[in-house]
Amino acid sequence: MPIIVDRDKCTGCETCVSVCPFDAIKIKDDGKAFINEYCQMCMACLSACPEGAIIEIKEEGAPASYQPSDYKGVWVFAEQREGSIAAVSLELLGAGRRLADELKTELSAVLFGASEKDANELIKWGADTVYHSGNAAFEKFNDEPYSRLLVNLIKEYKPAIVLAGATPIGRSFIPRVAARLRTGLTADCTSLGIDKDTGNLLQVRPAFGGNIMATILCPNHRPQIATVRPRVMKKTEYNPEKKGKIIPVRAENLSCRTKVTDTVKETSESRFNLQEADIIIAGGRGLGDAKGFNLLFELAEILEGSIAASRAAVDEGWIQYSHQVGQTGKTVCPKIYIACGISGAVQHLVGMQSSDIIIAINKNPEAPIFNVATYGIVGDLFEALPLLIKKLKEIKG
Repeated sequence: MPIIVDRDKCTGCETCVSVCPFDAIKIKDDGKAFINEYCQMCMACLSACPEGAIIEIKEEGAPASYQPSDYKGVWVFAEQREGSIAAVSLELLGAGRRLADELKTELSAVLFGASEKDANELIKWGADTVYHSGNAAFEKFNDEPYSRLLVNLIKEYKPAIVLAGATPIGRSFIPRVAARLRTGLTADCTSLGIDKDTGNLLQVRPAFGGNIMATILCPNHRPQIATVRPRVMKKTEYNPEKKGKIIPVRAENLSCRTKVTDTVKETSESRFNLQEADIIIAGGRGLGDAKGFNLLFELAEILEGSIAASRAAVDEGWIQYSHQVGQTGKTVCPKIYIACGISGAVQHLVGMQSSDIIIAINKNPEAPIFNVATYGIVGDLFEALPLLIKKLKEIKG
């Protein structure tokens, strides 16, 4: 719903300029106010204008009124790839279960293109209800039919919250869904919660280049939609005895203007798939140069782990981008994460802080990495790592 300035009413008093927190209103040469592209629709100027010259334009087809009470339940879009449920979907069921319990509502999953057996598995991973379409048209991902059917389901059943993975698939079609529903979308969330006073979804994600963590609300529109990176949330325990409902979904009008001809899997130069690794050894600027990674590779060989890096190490050209962990790299959740020479900028922490055990090695006792570390070693990594490698070799014989 855009806002405009009624130029006949505007007196150029500049009241709106002073109240706009985004510097989105300017006075033009003719003495009239003008709203530029920086407007974030906060609506502060509407009530501030003494002449009533700033007007909200209702979009054609927009709902005349909105009742939050009409929307109930937490939904998780369960992504499948080649007929197998993606791990991020199970992680989101864990997060969704916690949110649904706090709201005292149901948790539902939406599954396109997989079997009814997979739908049953989602129930055992925490869902109360699964909306399932096994139509063969969904076996290969395509934005148009995926977004069309999900939008139709949301309009029919009215969930209050919709969660999806911040994966290539989720990032591709979930924005379409939000746009068609005229609601908000918070991408790449690292934490989710519920406001105890309003019941609104608290969506936390890095902002301003990762320098702050922003909590984003969508109080005036429903559903509240958020995407979450893989390996950020924890799965719930698998319950083979859990029962639930599977609701068959009839998929209609699946014609689309595009066709998927082939899918090419991403290859990685990592020894193992970084996001699936149980043990990760990561290096940062403290390694000094590319040769510093040799110690990490030696340790990874002994522990059968994977190598990761901070953005600083990648930017220096010491290691390939495929190893980068953090806001602009991969998000990981291994059993053990060993951070060597990494200070712990928030941009890196958001990509690894959910690891089960974090071991930090850094010369600086004030390094932020120690705030999230399970165990910390304040010292020279070039002294600590050789001792660790030697001891592990002795243990392994």
